[in-house]
Amino acid sequence: MTFKIITLGCKVNTYESEFMLENLLHSGYIYNEEKPDIIIINTCSVTNMADKKSRKMVRRARRENKNAILVVAGCSAQNDSDEYENMGIDILIGNREKSKIVELINNYKKTHKPYSFFTKNRDLDFENMEVEKFTTHTRAFIKVQDGCNNFCSYCIIPYVRGNIRSKKFADVIKEAEVLVANGHKEIVLTGIHTGSYSDENKDLSDVISSIAKIPGLERIRISSIEITELNDKFLDLLKVEPKIANHLHIPLQSGSDTILKRMNRKYDTAYFKNKIEQIRNIRPDISITTDCIVGHPYETEECFQEYVNFCKETAFSKLHVFPYSKRNGTASAVMPQIDEEEKRKRVHVLLELSEVLEHDYEEKFIGKELEVITEEYTDNYTTGFTSNYLKVYLKGELKLNQVYKCVIDKLENNKVYGHILTCLNEKIGL
Repeated sequence: MTFKIITLGCKVNTYESEFMLENLLHSGYIYNEEKPDIIIINTCSVTNMADKKSRKMVRRARRENKNAILVVAGCSAQNDSDEYENMGIDILIGNREKSKIVELINNYKKTHKPYSFFTKNRDLDFENMEVEKFTTHTRAFIKVQDGCNNFCSYCIIPYVRGNIRSKKFADVIKEAEVLVANGHKEIVLTGIHTGSYSDENKDLSDVISSIAKIPGLERIRISSIEITELNDKFLDLLKVEPKIANHLHIPLQSGSDTILKRMNRKYDTAYFKNKIEQIRNIRPDISITTDCIVGHPYETEECFQEYVNFCKETAFSKLHVFPYSKRNGTASAVMPQIDEEEKRKRVHVLLELSEVLEHDYEEKFIGKELEVITEEYTDNYTTGFTSNYLKVYLKGELKLNQVYKCVIDKLENNKVYGHILTCLNEKIGL
């Protein structure tokens, strides 16, 4: 039988979808996007828009594939299970039992009875999954952690992902070794709250130190990490471990202390600023990107201006901007809501600022040598990413998943262009 997987949302979902894909292929199923017998939709619930998009995708899949086995999983299904019950879904699960995807499909083929499973229990163990090789990315992800205990006032994720829990340390190292042996040169450590990783007195810094020793691994990237988890141990490692990518994604969420408190974030702007200064003292050219929520309840014009000024002063290299989304069941949902039009205006202000910050950061690298791991070829250009997460366009068709030393030539139409000096993998001049 043939199948396809549709993935919405975060890198954790991407990893879990890759696991399902790999296990189905190993069990004799064939991937086919055009005529699938089985459709798996891995849903997202981080915002109301993500929920709507997930439901729309499910309705469309059922409408256009009346005879296919339809499997729906993930955060949106977990959050709004009642919404999904009458959509003609054959297998409906939340964030548990994704590891059993082959068993669930095989059972359905025998019984033709709809299956549904959800747990409301937050106290969960880590549902172990291991991926041998990513087919969808040159970079390989390892999900090292799941769940969140922070309960930020705006966020639904602790309710749909459960408590903090971590993959066994030995399993993380073993998975990394297999991925590198199968050709991956960059590993991205990911989780719902990645920096909270803990297993047998080992933390995220211990994971990084251990996998950095794997021959053939060029880079270790962290998908996202909270400012409060960038402790002295991590900063000391950042000084001495060159395989840690020169890029950190650190969610800010607001640049106003008033709003940070309303959000139940665990820091203020002074703490955030001080920690960023420490990081830049270690790596002056590091790229620091962030997440920004705009229009949280009680965000006055004065609060927003503080927010804008803080983003300017901090000089992030990119802002990922989201309008506040009311999530029923969270503390922020019962606070006075801000007008939608005002939210849109403020989002636009931060997006414009992000363009300026991104351009200013990229411009600093014109004429400089950087290493690029190639990922994709299209329209006569090969693209790849530097350690500091610049997407570089290189003329012509180049071998993918190779490390090239390049010079950055120019910025044009919001793209970074460069030329090759040498291929470091093949040790030949080009």
